[in-house]
Amino acid sequence: MSVDAAHAAGLLMLLSHPVRLRAFAELARHQDGCTIFEMSIHLDVPQPEAAELLGRLVGAGVATGTGNGWYRARDGVLREAAEALDRGQPIAPLLREYPKLRSYFAHGRLTSLPPTLGERAQQMAELFARFVAVDGVLTEAEVNTRIARAADDVAAVRRMLVESGWLERDRAGTSYGSPRPLPDNASTPTHPAAR
Repeated sequence: MSVDAAHAAGLLMLLSHPVRLRAFAELARHQDGCTIFEMSIHLDVPQPEAAELLGRLVGAGVATGTGNGWYRARDGVLREAAEALDRGQPIAPLLREYPKLRSYFAHGRLTSLPPTLGERAQQMAELFARFVAVDGVLTEAEVNTRIARAADDVAAVRRMLVESGWLERDRAGTSYGSPRPLPDNASTPTHPAAR
């Protein structure tokens, strides 16, 4: 697990506790901040418990404050953690080369495919051809495993790769190969219509 992933997991673990999540939400709601006393009222908990909750939030870096002063939520800390996780996803380096396809992904996972007859569909097929990186002959299970690192609907992506000509399936439908060379980068025209 990467440092970014460990940090994000720690934040999620901290905020998975309902009372800590409510405390963080109260801090975010009160942009001017809250004191321990005010937090105890908002959460209907004793002051020592409110102090412990706020101390944990500060310790995790999602809030600022000390002692009997004002505690405030740190803006953007969760967004930064999510972005760091996104950057660590296996498909992230390729997505930087295909900026028009980013809207089809959320947190490094394919959420939808573009319409089949458009330019974006060809770009998506090329992106996944580079991601799957067929080197020689692969079994269907090997192709599925590679696709599954970035997509839940493995069959749809595999079908898109076959229909776009990036993958070729044997007659039995058990082995796959690449009938054409993979592009080095997104700027290299690879589709016959793009030449």
